[in-house]
Amino acid sequence: MSATAAPVQEETYKRVQNILISQPAPAQRAAYDELENRFQVHIDFVPFVSVEGLTEREYRKNRVYPHDFTAIVFTSKTAVDHFFRLCGELRIKMSDDTKYFCATETIANYLQKFIMFRKRKVFNGTKSVLELKAYILRNKDEKFFLPCSDGGNPEVTRFFNELKVSIQEAVMYRTVNTDLTDLKDIKYDIIAFFSALEIKSMFEQFPDFKQEDRRICVFGKAAHKAVTDSGMLVNIQAGTPEAPSIAVALENYLKISNKG
Repeated sequence: MSATAAPVQEETYKRVQNILISQPAPAQRAAYDELENRFQVHIDFVPFVSVEGLTEREYRKNRVYPHDFTAIVFTSKTAVDHFFRLCGELRIKMSDDTKYFCATETIANYLQKFIMFRKRKVFNGTKSVLELKAYILRNKDEKFFLPCSDGGNPEVTRFFNELKVSIQEAVMYRTVNTDLTDLKDIKYDIIAFFSALEIKSMFEQFPDFKQEDRRICVFGKAAHKAVTDSGMLVNIQAGTPEAPSIAVALENYLKISNKG
């Protein structure tokens, strides 16, 4: 991925031969297989970051224990996994009366792996915890607990502060850079990023990286900001009504770049 020249973007829709996705290959990758076959491109999946859980010993240093709280806020399945893993290692059993506030229905359904669903009170949004304002205010006297990564979750804590409802962040896992050494001399026509952390990982390992004529695809506002803050140009935007996923955004672009 080494390069030397400044970005050159005149030929925005230059034909694409290969694409790098900065995440692990999804379990269901039919959409990407279709792109490869339909547009004659090659797609590689290489995770730029990975998640590792805190050990029991590391977590004990926080002196903050889940069973001292009555409402748990989950923003990802990763948070669910590490919450219940650490509860098990700490020999903590959550009360049957514990309430769970989940960002999405997918996360709420995922809870069934760990709790007797019918015995608990579970609330969920469609895209974000921020949609649960009415339920949170209705339960404002609960003691809220937010499992998160080492980067925290400033959006959720700010939201609770605005509602004047107390919430306790607890770091249960951390994000670390994946070794990208094998990518050093590999050139891709498109690189797709899902998060700002992936862009940070790339520049920490390749500080002299230049965009040149590569096209950059991003999902969401945070990744878009990280790309532009680094001096690169965003060519393909995902996470919009027109392109709700990276796969759809790539399809829309390839229809033009690889036509004929």
